Amino acid sequence: MVVTGVLGLQGDFQAHERSLDEIGVTAAIVKKTEQLDDVDGLIIPGGESTTLIKLMDTFEFWDPIRRFVESGRPVFGTCAGLIVLATEVVNPSQKSLAVLDVTVERNSYGRQRESFEATGFLSDSDYQQNIPMIFIRAPKILRVGKDVAIVASWEKETVMVRAGNVLGATFHPELSEGNRVHRYFVDMIST
Repeated sequence: MVVTGVLGLQGDFQAHERSLDEIGVTAAIVKKTEQLDDVDGLIIPGGESTTLIKLMDTFEFWDPIRRFVESGRPVFGTCAGLIVLATEVVNPSQKSLAVLDVTVERNSYGRQRESFEATGFLSDSDYQQNIPMIFIRAPKILRVGKDVAIVASWEKETVMVRAGNVLGATFHPELSEGNRVHRYFVDMIST
């Protein structure tokens, strides 16, 4: 049985758990580093990246998550989770895992009141469709490394990328109708 972990330190990790449950996938909320041994993939949810970083420091998640990525198991970061995965963070600069070769700008679309819903396009070899997207104090992907594939876009913006076993999105798929993005991630785990 495949088990998808959701980092449960901060953010709406329960919404990711519900999305996985809706598509029949076993989810486990990960609050201790040793729980990483029991999951086949990991979602790092959105929330407030500064707070998430402090909690990752407190509970010593940095090296265990790096080892998780290095093991080849899939990791998916949404919003603040993407910020934590990026090789470079600006506005302001901050600590990250540096496992996804992108530059992201924090809060690039504005503050909470500038949050918005949109329809973007998911485009990969097996997926070609419009999907709903919710942006809440979202980061913007400013640069994509040469080994990073653009998986989804909104207007002319890159909003979801993938490099091997690492997936990152600027939006919150756990808050949108439909579960196409979670299915995409679960397919990464299953292959």
